[in-house]
Amino acid sequence: MRAILFANGQLSHPDRARELVQPDDLVLCADGGARHALALGLIPDLVVGDLDSLNVEDRKRLDAFGARIERHPVDKDATDLELALLAARRLGANEAVVLAALGGRLDQQMANVLLMASPKFADLCIRLVEGPETAWIVRERLVIHGRKGDTVSALALSPEVIGLTYHRGLRWMLNDFTLPFGSTHGISNEMTANEAEISLRRGVLLVIHRMTKRPFSSPS
Repeated sequence: MRAILFANGQLSHPDRARELVQPDDLVLCADGGARHALALGLIPDLVVGDLDSLNVEDRKRLDAFGARIERHPVDKDATDLELALLAARRLGANEAVVLAALGGRLDQQMANVLLMASPKFADLCIRLVEGPETAWIVRERLVIHGRKGDTVSALALSPEVIGLTYHRGLRWMLNDFTLPFGSTHGISNEMTANEAEISLRRGVLLVIHRMTKRPFSSPS
């Protein structure tokens, strides 16, 4: 099962978000992320958080739609997005698409990206989508579906990413490469086909795919 998670950041490409949501997706919202779901005409299956980012009118709309709300205290040890990801896994999701996780405070943006790499979510396939950009945490292998000319960047989130190999579809290839944390070696590669394939033997890799300017289309 796939979960669509609306965080409380900026949803700068609502059309892109609308195209991503499928009828059988589980729609979860991290606190103020419920605003984005409501704006898209979606009724959340679950809203998680301390609810400090929702106004009275939003609360009334959620109550009227019968949305389930899981309220947590303000003094807590996890962000609302982390709580929403935990809820997604608890409800049986094995994949999560996170929207509106960027924009606003830098600390929150960094926390949202690094949260994807947490060992506690290693069994949950998470991708973060922001308009033309999609980010994945890769521990073994990834096939990217795009187009020639798209940009692909890779950053190590572990001390080293060992055995990094670009199998096909990228202009600058790597074979059994060791990418250290903090290196910019993997920035701004270019797709040469509609698919690119990346694998690694050990480590945690952040891969970011940016589409060239074109109309958005819903991925499979």
